[in-house]
Amino acid sequence: MPATKRLVDELVEAFDLNQRRKFVLKHSSGKSWDLYFKPITRADRKRAQNLANSEEALDLSTHMLCQMAELEDGTKPFAGADVAKLQRELPESVLNEVELFLFGLSEDVSLEDAKND
Repeated sequence: MPATKRLVDELVEAFDLNQRRKFVLKHSSGKSWDLYFKPITRADRKRAQNLANSEEALDLSTHMLCQMAELEDGTKPFAGADVAKLQRELPESVLNEVELFLFGLSEDVSLEDAKND
């Protein structure tokens, strides 16, 4: 009799946590930056909550940004120490735009677009 897979194993295998979505941050000067984001897991959220040492949504979302953002080659563009500088020196509208995309609340780019880059 063949071994039956447990549901938890089937669920985990069904989702590709390495598939990234691409976000293009554009400045009015014409300069742009590409950021890539893998799907957020509950463990990612809990780690950011621990680092933020707060349940305040604005702090948590910027910690998530620093933790989850990647450049095209997979390197991290931000460190945890960058949270305060991003919050203090970027317009809130910029952080909102990127963080909404991170959390899947903005549909600017599809998964297909990220795969084709």
